[in-house]
Amino acid sequence: MPWSRVAALLAINRLCAPGSELAIEQRWYPSTALDDLLGIADGKINDTRLYRCLDQILPHKTKLERHLKQRYGELFDAEFDILLYDLTSTYVEGAAENNPMMRRGYSRDHRPDCEQMVIALIVNQDGFPFSYETFDGNRADVSTMEAVLRMVERKYGQARRIWVMDRGIVSEENLAAIRRRGGQYLVGTPRSQMKRFETELLKDDWTQVRAEVEVKQVSIPGGEETYVLCRTAGRKEKEKAIRDRFAQRMEGALTRLAKTIASGRLKDRYKMERRLGRIQARHPQVNDLYEVALRDTKEGVRLSWEVKKNRQDWREQREGAYMLRTNIQAEKAEELWSKYMQLTEAEASFRALKSELSIRPLFHQLEHRVKAHVMVAFLGYALWVTLKHWLAGSVQPTQPDNSDRHLTPMTTLALLSTLQSADIVLPTTDGHEIRLRRITEPSPEQQHLLDRLGISLPRHFQSNQKCSADFRIA
Repeated sequence: MPWSRVAALLAINRLCAPGSELAIEQRWYPSTALDDLLGIADGKINDTRLYRCLDQILPHKTKLERHLKQRYGELFDAEFDILLYDLTSTYVEGAAENNPMMRRGYSRDHRPDCEQMVIALIVNQDGFPFSYETFDGNRADVSTMEAVLRMVERKYGQARRIWVMDRGIVSEENLAAIRRRGGQYLVGTPRSQMKRFETELLKDDWTQVRAEVEVKQVSIPGGEETYVLCRTAGRKEKEKAIRDRFAQRMEGALTRLAKTIASGRLKDRYKMERRLGRIQARHPQVNDLYEVALRDTKEGVRLSWEVKKNRQDWREQREGAYMLRTNIQAEKAEELWSKYMQLTEAEASFRALKSELSIRPLFHQLEHRVKAHVMVAFLGYALWVTLKHWLAGSVQPTQPDNSDRHLTPMTTLALLSTLQSADIVLPTTDGHEIRLRRITEPSPEQQHLLDRLGISLPRHFQSNQKCSADFRIA
């Protein structure tokens, strides 16, 4: 039995009904028509064979990634000059004592109680996967860039690529590493660096790129880099509401402490300072906006505070604003902003991996099995994004029915899941039977979707047919 067909089975399961290897054997595979489609008899699939397949496919990771990149170019004219890079984490159930990659670190799944691993994913501007890498669970985001750059060069050679990343991965060392390789970057920038452009924030020479989005380009004299200031009205309102809420909470806590001190119920200055310190620690978002002091007066110790006007003014100016940094030349601010917004494709990829493809949690306890599980999820995502673009390409711009534009891979699979392969059994007079395998008639809605995708259902499956999973990866 070709291992590539078993790997195809695992990837299809990850797309259609993610489950464990035991669930595939006992419940999912017997209920599908994959025995005909893949040419694997029902009794040939068991959890042991599926586990062995995980061990077989992992060494072919690089060849599979190259194969997918080539196929995306052939099918969708996909280009990989602009690479979107982001990271996520996924946690493991159990101790995973035999897996040194599993460590406690910053959990994006809000599961700090579980050990985890970090996954770095690279996609192009349309969400087509380029490559991925796995790291120890306590690996800092900023420390992964150099390893990824070496990995990409090893697989695809050195090229003038544009890297788009958020500010969590950015450091001067990482940007220098990209420049040394002749690459370009467009990255988010920490807000602490926005102070140097305070005067630019106050000017009115912004360019409107959307209804609520304004941008402006700021060049550094004699420098190779360009900064892009961005301002969003919705983001400004949200940040102002958050600041007001925390400010009200802090002022309320300070008012209660001041009343307690003024009434004489709290006389120990050391305890006053401790309670004041706890209030400031609980409100780090706005603590820097207040000048707070315990003052000795004739009536005793009194707590007073006032707003730092310069700090508050600066906070109001920067609310809703963020800054991009790039060494890409000869592009307008709105074009650079549009490129950076494509980073949402990488975020959408992680959402698909974690929700539709259920990459989390991990139940495998061995390192190589965990890595193989991530690889199967990567292949499942390859199918998911292919179906997504296939659906998008099947909608004509002049098509009057806009409902077709909202079909997602998951709704499409749910719609087609009721198509069944059924056996018609006809008894004969000599005690035997004639068994005919036929496909059920699609509903009008299903037929409309099949016509859009250019799929013609056969009346029955052909035996010994070629399978698209039969390609050489060895």
